[in-house]
Amino acid sequence: MRNTFVLAAVAALTPMIANAHVVRHNSIPEVYWGTWSPGDHACGDGDKAAIVLSAKAYVGPAGRCVVEAVSETPSPDGATYSARLLCPGKGAKAKKSVVNLIFRSDGDGISAGATFEELKAHRRCSASAPAKK
Repeated sequence: MRNTFVLAAVAALTPMIANAHVVRHNSIPEVYWGTWSPGDHACGDGDKAAIVLSAKAYVGPAGRCVVEAVSETPSPDGATYSARLLCPGKGAKAKKSVVNLIFRSDGDGISAGATFEELKAHRRCSASAPAKK
């Protein structure tokens, strides 16, 4: 009887424990602010593949977007972040679109992309970005 109660309690609490690890933020963590260039691309004003991250904004291939929310999920290799971005649509009457950006620390740089399959290594371009924690 007591084993049945323990098993029922564990089964009831397991879904809550599984969802408790995601932390919501309203901005991108400061350590990621700055300009990031994919691969070995040269960092410059004309770099169309570069992304610029700040607390509440993203500028990159998806356009100039506003950060709506950021989810942080811990992993053995460090936190993985998913930013929900509100980006302008194409054309004068286009609706804004929602774009997701996944990013995580990757040694001296970050890996960033719209999906895990599209993650690409990026390196920091500017020295004006905050120091690592």
